Amino acid sequence: MSDTAQIIVDGKSLELPVIEGSESEKAIDISKLRGSSGIITIDPGFKNTGSTQSAITFLDGEKGILRYRGYTIEELAEKSNFLEVSYLLIYGELPTTEQYNEFASSITNHTLVHEDVKKILEGFPSVAHPMGVLSSLVCAQTAFYPESLDPNRSHGDVDMSIIRLIAKMPTFAAWSYKNKIGQPVIYPDNKLNYTGNFLKMMFALPAEEYLADPVVADALDKLLILHADHEQNCSTATVRVVGSSHASMYASISAGINALWGPLHGGANQAVIEMLEGIKADGGDTKKWMAKAKDKNDPFRLMGFGHRVYKNFDPRAKIIKKAADDVLEKLGVNDPVLDIAKGLEEEALRDPYFVERKLYPNVDFYSGIIYRALGIPTDMFTVMFALGRLPGWIAQWKEMRENKEPIGRPRQVYTGANDRTYVPLNER
Repeated sequence: MSDTAQIIVDGKSLELPVIEGSESEKAIDISKLRGSSGIITIDPGFKNTGSTQSAITFLDGEKGILRYRGYTIEELAEKSNFLEVSYLLIYGELPTTEQYNEFASSITNHTLVHEDVKKILEGFPSVAHPMGVLSSLVCAQTAFYPESLDPNRSHGDVDMSIIRLIAKMPTFAAWSYKNKIGQPVIYPDNKLNYTGNFLKMMFALPAEEYLADPVVADALDKLLILHADHEQNCSTATVRVVGSSHASMYASISAGINALWGPLHGGANQAVIEMLEGIKADGGDTKKWMAKAKDKNDPFRLMGFGHRVYKNFDPRAKIIKKAADDVLEKLGVNDPVLDIAKGLEEEALRDPYFVERKLYPNVDFYSGIIYRALGIPTDMFTVMFALGRLPGWIAQWKEMRENKEPIGRPRQVYTGANDRTYVPLNER
């Protein structure tokens, strides 16, 4: 007999089924609560509400566990690459050699975008935020591929949309950067791999030979893997809710990009660099700012330390710390802001106050350091995040549609005025 939960309202007892996931997570199923009782639950921010059952990503914040389709993030970051992880997230299994080669080849063959995309790009002023440009270019693909609007497309047609978006996303991201700095765009170079191609489109000049440093390319590939999915966060939930209306994949993921844009979600690594620049402008005394962070009466907070989900440590931070160290050593960057970052890191890792409170450097701290070292401006950091998160968004959209999940439609508890009589304008 399965477990049940019981709630008592107005003297009436209601029994609700308890469901259990594959990792022994339990949830009270309230899907029929309103229909049987007229009652709803209220949960601002949906912090205690499961919106779906998903087989994609498992996250245990208390134990510091992150797995994609059952594979630990540590093993994937060490042994895999971003395209293989993308295939795993989207299709549920690691690809065979033949499947991987076909997947990677298809992506390589679709990196070019329609020339009219350049006309759209040219319509944006150079002051436009790259995230706004990116979301617009992604959504515009519905115009170039109108068949994507059909909610009843075949699996083959959906797969083609997936290939196109993974292939073109680095082009869109790099072009949004080129637009920002007023440089001509660089076309994809299909002799290069995924990350090498992106780095060339970002940093090369026209007619310039460019080959990414392998240490840099490896660090970027790891960052993309670490950001590839993270369960039902704000942007992922947005993708699923928009997709539940049978909106196209392009429109749904464009909505996810806009959700990620918010500073409370994807802007965390940008906030890290802005904090470090503020400390530098103040003179660079890290001990002073560590003391301010420990003062409960001081509004200052260390950005990039601790995590709202991971209560003990961020498993992604342990991986990317090594990549950050490798990048800084290889590039030999002389940057006082990065020196401050290293100072804060060293103090936080040994200061009892931070150790006891689990205020460890997280993935946003180290990713901000890497992007800064590569010369990527802060308003491009969230674009980099979106590039990594793309396969997770696709996987979540695909799972939601294949499971035939109903349209998202939250309820509310109304707190406004009661029934009122209209008074004509000339009598007020």
